[in-house]
Parts: sequence; C-alpha cells; structure tokens
Amino acid sequence: MNVSRVPHPSGIASDLTDADRRNSSRHCTVYRIATIEREGDAGFWRVRNISDEGMMLAANVQVDPGERLQIALSDSIRLSAEVVWAENGRCGVAFDTPVNAAELLKQLAAEQKASGYRPPRLAVRGHATIVTDDGPREIDVVNLSQQGAGLVHDGELEVGTKLELVLWGGVRRRGIVRWSRKGQSGVWLTAPLEQADLESIRRFES
Repeated sequence: MNVSRVPHPSGIASDLTDADRRNSSRHCTVYRIATIEREGDAGFWRVRNISDEGMMLAANVQVDPGERLQIALSDSIRLSAEVVWAENGRCGVAFDTPVNAAELLKQLAAEQKASGYRPPRLAVRGHATIVTDDGPREIDVVNLSQQGAGLVHDGELEVGTKLELVLWGGVRRRGIVRWSRKGQSGVWLTAPLEQADLESIRRFES
C-alpha cells in the first residue's frame, strides 16, 4: 500500500507526481465517531476524513506509528489498519485492505437511518457509584456510550428511577433507568458524555 496517500493535515505528499494525484482516491471529510481497539485499550475517536486507502483520526491520547488498530465504524463495518503518522492529537492510518470509501459512507448513512440502530458502545469493567433518593450505592459499569451506561448491581433498580452516575476521574452525569432485570440495568444519561471522556477506557476500569 502506498502510505503517502493516507490523509495528512498537509495534504498529499509533495513528492507525488501530477498523475499520482489524479489517480489517488479523494479524501472525504467526515465527522463521526469510530470505536478504536488497540492493545490494552479502546475508545471513541473522531474520524476527520477517509479515503480508499486510509483515514485521519483525532484523539488526545498517545499514538505511535506502527500501532495496530481495529476500527469499528458500526456493528457491521470493521477495518484493520496501521498507524502511519501521529502528531498534534491526530493520526493517519493505512487500511490493510483498501475500501470503496464512497460506498462505505453510503452504507453507514443507511444503517444510521434504519430502525433498531444503536449508537456505538464501549465494553468496560469498573466500579462506580450511583446516587438515588435512597442514597449512594456501589455498582459495576459494563458498557458506556455517549448517551448511556450498562450497569451490574445487587438487588433491583426500578425502571424510571432517577439517579446520578459517578464515574472514575470525577465524571458525573444524571440519568434515568430505562430497563432493569436480574441485577442488570440500562441507564439513559440526560446529558451525554463528552467524546473526549471516552477516548480511552483505561481511565474507567478498576
């Protein structure tokens, strides 16, 4: 793969010929979240642009050239890639296998409009606290999205219960229990978590 075609803030490398520039796939600017898995970590990173050969990602985490990434753009679209460059909170990755970027974006748009679409979630495992009218209570968080959390706990939490979820690192959000069964509950957060809060699950696991 010609890594000089991986999206870079400065554009296509200056040593490409005019013919190379015409033949290289266009970079489509996009603003969406991807779930990134790498050795020992996972998180939500922003996709800045994409071409057939690679994409530019943005996240305020340490990234090194040569790192291997698994990129989930949805439940059904997963790509394997390698970091080619990294600087100033952004990185460019080269796909193991080129894609048709235009068709891929069309598929993602169709999936997002389909009934039953579910925003991306991060699998985590860590202790946290919920505060209800009955007082504080220790629970485990097993997944997080920007708008919700999956909890495991002793006893029951009634659907409709209002609570405050206190995560590690001082992150606090109010929420409402949307479903509950057999010691597991799903909470909808009335104010979404920031994407920057979810760039690395290491801060949430204990």
